[in-house]
Amino acid sequence: MVSKKKAAEMIDVMEELFPDAHCELNFTNEFELVLAVLLSAQTTDKSVNKLTAQLFQKYKTPEDYLEVTLEELEQDLRTIGLYRSKAKNIQALCRLLIEEYQGVVPHIFEELVKLPGVGRKTANVVLSVGFNVPRIAVDTHVERVSKRLGFAKADDTVLEVEHKLMKLIKEDRWSKSHHLMIFFGRYHCTAKNPKCETCPLFTNCKEGKKLIKKAK
Repeated sequence: MVSKKKAAEMIDVMEELFPDAHCELNFTNEFELVLAVLLSAQTTDKSVNKLTAQLFQKYKTPEDYLEVTLEELEQDLRTIGLYRSKAKNIQALCRLLIEEYQGVVPHIFEELVKLPGVGRKTANVVLSVGFNVPRIAVDTHVERVSKRLGFAKADDTVLEVEHKLMKLIKEDRWSKSHHLMIFFGRYHCTAKNPKCETCPLFTNCKEGKKLIKKAK
């Protein structure tokens, strides 16, 4: 495990590389944000944005998603992975929003995770991006970067990674660090063929050193 000081220094380096790191999903309100994050599971943000450009024109409110059949909504989502289960979750989510929350997305974590299709990561993203609540959402990029750079252990669960990041990083940097680590993992420290040779954090990365050694 790295120290808090070292963690801050590495986050600083990521910010130098990606000063404009942000949520790359397109949305105009918290309701669209919840759906966009739900749709992004095992799907690229690029694919989701292409889909929601049309989807969010057709459907504006939770009621709109319930006025069509499940089959029609499935067809609207068919360009992305897991579209059948996502369509089912979206209709169930919209129904619960109407019945329990007057159609308004809740801003409390415990309430968000009650929504169908909304897990811990999605709830954290919605709180951070939609409601400006300091959170760290651990997706595949954040998990990979955290383990490679020593923020967490290789066998840590996603929840353990989240808790360790919250201890290492100051709360006022949680949300920004989440985006920085995503950008770093998505565009630099990729799952396959990471840019180890040009990485300013290479000296802190045991995984990178192993990859370079293996390549030689």
